[in-house]
Amino acid sequence: MSGSSPFDISSQLGVLGRYALSLTRDPSAAEDLVQDTLVSAIAKSESYDRARPVRGWLLSIMHNRFVSDRRKQAVRADKLQELDCPEKMPAQQEWAVYLKQVGSAFDALPENQRAALHLVVVEGLTYQDAATVLEVPVGTLMSRLARARAKLRDPKPNSDTGKPSHLHLVNSGTAS
Repeated sequence: MSGSSPFDISSQLGVLGRYALSLTRDPSAAEDLVQDTLVSAIAKSESYDRARPVRGWLLSIMHNRFVSDRRKQAVRADKLQELDCPEKMPAQQEWAVYLKQVGSAFDALPENQRAALHLVVVEGLTYQDAATVLEVPVGTLMSRLARARAKLRDPKPNSDTGKPSHLHLVNSGTAS
């Protein structure tokens, strides 16, 4: 290599960081995953196909690295951390509760559904590009998306009230 990279990885740092955080659910582990991905990408830069979008190539490297690391850590405690997303504007209390519950529901999705939903909805990848990153057929990706969306749309009912548990309203105005 002649000292310059055949692709621009710096423009993809935001995408990589968001996807890494979605996969790991841990800011520190996400930073490590991004760094490992970039090291791998630079080491494999000679094999980069310029006809392929760099974003998809980097996301594939990241996904494969994550899966490989997960396999190595088969016996690992599954830690769920609350996202520390600073609010851009103060939300009403109900909206803040709803956002927290949506985030929890997203975190509770199975890993394959969460990854598919993140790539398509958050990162804006096409179904084909997301399927390539995850190394699955487009139909499998679409099934995972449908299941993830259904779980977020139709949460299990609360055992106390029989109403959906995703948003608990006090004094909702309905009489029994």
